[in-house]
Amino acid sequence: MSPKWTTGGFRSSGPARERTRRFLWASRCTRPGSKSMNNREEISHKKAQKTQKILLCLLCLFLVSFPLLAQRPQTAEDVFKNVQVLKGIPVDEFMSTMGIFSAALGMSCEDCHASNDTKWENYALDTSPRKRMARRMVQMVAAINKDNFGGRQMITCWTCHRGSSSPRITPNLSTLYNLPDDPEDIVAQAPNASSVDQIFDKYIQGLGGTERLNRITSFIAKGTSVGYGPEGTPRPVEIFAKAPGQRTTIIHTQNGDSITTFDGQNGWAAVPLKPVPVMQLTGTALEGTKLEAELSFPARLKQLTNKWRVGFPTTINDRDVQVVQGVGAGGLLATLYFDSDNGLLVRLIRYSDSVVGRTPTQIDYSDYREVAGIKMPFKWTVSWLDGKENFELSEVQPNATIDPAKFSKP
Repeated sequence: MSPKWTTGGFRSSGPARERTRRFLWASRCTRPGSKSMNNREEISHKKAQKTQKILLCLLCLFLVSFPLLAQRPQTAEDVFKNVQVLKGIPVDEFMSTMGIFSAALGMSCEDCHASNDTKWENYALDTSPRKRMARRMVQMVAAINKDNFGGRQMITCWTCHRGSSSPRITPNLSTLYNLPDDPEDIVAQAPNASSVDQIFDKYIQGLGGTERLNRITSFIAKGTSVGYGPEGTPRPVEIFAKAPGQRTTIIHTQNGDSITTFDGQNGWAAVPLKPVPVMQLTGTALEGTKLEAELSFPARLKQLTNKWRVGFPTTINDRDVQVVQGVGAGGLLATLYFDSDNGLLVRLIRYSDSVVGRTPTQIDYSDYREVAGIKMPFKWTVSWLDGKENFELSEVQPNATIDPAKFSKP
């Protein structure tokens, strides 16, 4: 269709006129300063602001979560191969579980792994039917606890085996009448017992009093340690401690340094000839290491938890002791035994959790001597499921300057 002449010039008609009309309308709408243009700019600006806020939130979320992801402890299947049942637990708990198997069945590593294995990788092989049986038993015990006790850990390997490869089914008369020292994990509150405050106050006074204790803010100690089995010869030991709760113990063994460190928040264990060179401590094992570090400066021991109870008195090495048990914020169960006469701490038993039962660590303190006006134990024995160490100090340097690197990850 041809354009028509009008007094204003040619006038388009039909499709051409419609295209022209749309073009002119769009030109008016997008002309700078037009109302429509301003609306569009405002909408675009709001969208840009919203996008920026979303990106900022995502960035903040990443910055917050990245350290947590970076600090996530390695799980058993991250480190070891052929882990079929004990998945999802930290490496230190996995190793503690092996200790429970060993103690409950009276066996060593080579009973389930080949004794001629020279590489840790070979421990993943199913060379022994005992490994397959162990997996079945773990599942069986978990099912019993789930079906009968609401998932509470009431049945463990130790419940039936008691140090034997086969479950004990007949009472042992010698055990029955010898009454061995076998304290219960959970301490019942004793009626008419001394208060927690009275016991802790006597402990602090026995050490020298709060004021003197607070004067000691660090120390470096040296001595020796005698281990268990092949580590039965004295080895040099160094201990670095700094208030309020940092502690590093270094045992110079013939195979390299064995180091346990707590920096105030995190803990590690570096032990020679282990499948994991440096093992991060987690859960109640970490909380237990923190408790031991706090005992280096015990003035605030009572404040570590508000869940204390006093049990029935008992005896240790023919001496009467008061029994106090506490539950930490992370679930740590710790039982402390104080001499009824002088108030000093003579034993600590702390329990770490594992998927097959609690793993106990017992520390017996003795030979308290005066250092800068306070008393410190110069001898203590640490016993756990797969080892034992007898420590004896020869010198203690109070308020020593300590390089912060001593409390870093080994």
